[in-house]
Amino acid sequence: MKNGFSEIIMDWYQDHKRDLPWRSTKDPYRIWLSEIILQQTRVAQGLPYFKHFVEKYPSVHDLAKASEQDILKVWQGLGYYSRARNLHTTAQYVSNTLKGIFPKTYEELLKLKGVGDYTASAIASFAYNLPTPTIDGNVFRVLARFFGIATPINSSKAKKEFKDLARELIDLKDPSVFNQAIMEFGALQCTPKSPDCMHCPLSDACVALQKNQVSKLPKKDKKTKIKNRFLNYLVVHTSDQKTVLTQRKEKGIWRNLYQFPLVETEKEIGYKDLFKQTLFQEFTKDKGFTLTLFYPKTCVHKLSHQHLHIQFWVLSCGSWDAPSLSWQEVQKYPVPIVIHNFIEDFVAAKI
Repeated sequence: MKNGFSEIIMDWYQDHKRDLPWRSTKDPYRIWLSEIILQQTRVAQGLPYFKHFVEKYPSVHDLAKASEQDILKVWQGLGYYSRARNLHTTAQYVSNTLKGIFPKTYEELLKLKGVGDYTASAIASFAYNLPTPTIDGNVFRVLARFFGIATPINSSKAKKEFKDLARELIDLKDPSVFNQAIMEFGALQCTPKSPDCMHCPLSDACVALQKNQVSKLPKKDKKTKIKNRFLNYLVVHTSDQKTVLTQRKEKGIWRNLYQFPLVETEKEIGYKDLFKQTLFQEFTKDKGFTLTLFYPKTCVHKLSHQHLHIQFWVLSCGSWDAPSLSWQEVQKYPVPIVIHNFIEDFVAAKI
């Protein structure tokens, strides 16, 4: 069953591969950058970010010299912001300690902050053509279906099982092309939903197709329980067009990004309950303002393990005796995408 798998995949790839900028280079900086951006991100979404980063930071030294705030602003909208912070840390390490030279082995690449097994394997393979199998979601899906593997792919057992199998399959003459081929095959041909099995070059030997298991593979263990959080942002709006921002310092989502002053509650609340909140009382003490809710419906922002129920409360006032920014200045700060969208809507409506 394994005979011919690699050849079929690689032949398919030559005819169907997308023209992506990180495939036309052996520069480990650009390959590393693309792999970090594409973690948890679709190619269509990540491509413009990759192009922007390369244009703004053409070398690892340029990225290392940038401020974290600037990097977070360029990253804005991609989510999983720890990737951007790790990106900056690693760029500084490579630039300053390694003199701009990326490690050339899987083991040394794995030591870089923010670089795990998949990313280290990808850089080693794509930049240096080393036979290190790259196991991402696409590869899990192709191998699970073709070989009929029922091991849940988010289990500890799966990582070794699938990597050992990929190591047997990898083309030792051109491991870089094989790795890109199998990932591309999963992205375009062996898709998560409604794959085109009728025109699949592997259909004759695909276990999942023969056993009518395509829609059931790969398997996953039960998902982590989703946590609901209720965020009430206090949006100061003064008569001279200024507002107040704070920076998130605690660990967790959106660390080091900016936001409006926040009151988090255990459930969705209305006007009367907001006034009862201690943080709201402290923030508005001795202040004169008119309170309105900007959106009639609560915004629900879904993250991997959290659903954020967000309300934007506008405090209109003459002035506010706290460090304040004009709405034009606010737009220069890195903020979560849900706050970025609010700012655009608010500025369009009010200013």
